[in-house]
Amino acid sequence: MNLLPYKSVWTNVIVTVSVLLFVVLMPVIDQRVCARWHISPQLGTGTSSHDRRFLRLRQLVLYVTFALYSAAVAYMVFFSRTAADDYRVNAELFGNLSHSIHIDLGFLEFLQSIYEEGFFEAFRHIQIMSLKDVAQWYLNIMLFVPMGYLLPYVFPWFRAKVRTRPVVASFFISLFIENVQLVSKLGFYDVDDLAANTLGGLVGRTFFLVFAYVITNPDWKRSFRSLRRWSKDVRNHALSPFWRTIDISRTTLLGTDEDAIWGFYVDKLGFRLIGQVVPLDSPGTTLLLELGQTQVEIRCTNQPGELGEQYLNLTSKDLVKAKASLEAHGIEVGPIENDAFPGMRRMSFDGPDNVRITMVERFVK
Repeated sequence: MNLLPYKSVWTNVIVTVSVLLFVVLMPVIDQRVCARWHISPQLGTGTSSHDRRFLRLRQLVLYVTFALYSAAVAYMVFFSRTAADDYRVNAELFGNLSHSIHIDLGFLEFLQSIYEEGFFEAFRHIQIMSLKDVAQWYLNIMLFVPMGYLLPYVFPWFRAKVRTRPVVASFFISLFIENVQLVSKLGFYDVDDLAANTLGGLVGRTFFLVFAYVITNPDWKRSFRSLRRWSKDVRNHALSPFWRTIDISRTTLLGTDEDAIWGFYVDKLGFRLIGQVVPLDSPGTTLLLELGQTQVEIRCTNQPGELGEQYLNLTSKDLVKAKASLEAHGIEVGPIENDAFPGMRRMSFDGPDNVRITMVERFVK
């Protein structure tokens, strides 16, 4: 990308210090502000309008931070340069870097020298032939450290699989930049930059895990210990190999009147019928309804009778609007109240066949 012309070692020092200050200060400031506002970004919700208002403001600040960083990257790699006369491509991976660094030992001998002579003494065997190329490669790494750091910090989707998604995204973002630079002639296509940027994303993701996550999650030790105990205990359990892919997608309920079920779940709540089974040897009907990611299987006898208590749990990002919409469709809804677990709210209403439906608010995640 040829981000910055090499002038002195101070270029590297300034960039390194800036990135490290950003990595260190951001979660510290974030945690102190959240503590002052009495909000918990880990839960992603709150029990009062004050909590939700400041959570929205915090999320907006994170979006703006990422946008400013993206704008700075776009300026450095696109708008700070003029187009060349021809297309330029460097397709040799680590070509410039291999010519810039000379090691007078083989790889295994170098590792042995680290063990025998010590870390700093072993590096005497390394000779820098072109400090400019090494500095440029280093700067390309540092450019994408905030990328790997901010993606899981700002976006829940990247936090869900923090080990892989930020790094893969860094690679594809770098690939996009290299292709735009090639087509626009603003720089040249360099596979070394792809490797350096991806490595920077990996370093940033690691900083997020070992620093930002620890700072912004005060209970991380307890959570980590609980996860470690669970991971040891669950190894011999039936579903343990599949825990990463398991999610709640279907709930089964019992019903008595198919018309009442259709009128409530489909006509009022908005569920969609995606399957129906009508046995030939009984009057019963099984309906499979879907709303978003939730599927409800209702086994209807089509015969009068009393059923025991049944429960259906749903989630919503805005209980106030959901409550108003339900009441507008003639459904009586209970008050919005604090959930049994801190930092969450819920409301409940009744469905046919003694079904108690509870909606839990999930604000950010």
